[in-house]
Amino acid sequence: MSCVFCKIVAGEIPATKVHETPDIVVIRDLHPQAPVHVLVLPKKHVASLAELDDPGLAAAILKGVKDAAAKEGLKEFRAIANTGEGAGQTVFHLHFHVMGGRSMKGLG
Repeated sequence: MSCVFCKIVAGEIPATKVHETPDIVVIRDLHPQAPVHVLVLPKKHVASLAELDDPGLAAAILKGVKDAAAKEGLKEFRAIANTGEGAGQTVFHLHFHVMGGRSMKGLG
């Protein structure tokens, strides 16, 4: 297994987990772009949002985004899933960045 997020899910690489369910895990980003910056990733390997075809898993991921934001005390937040290299995806395991704790206005 060469996917870094699969290794995190399997416990082979340490990460700071902030939330976990049977379907997803939420970890702190190693290079935060905001005061709060966590990653919501499915435990099942899915390369990108374009390849997600399981409605149940999609619902679990979105609930994970909502729950992670609430757990981090965010009432306003940004949730981003880069899909494809040209869109900035660098790890090809679906994940949502959940960021907040400062104004995100005007950042695209």
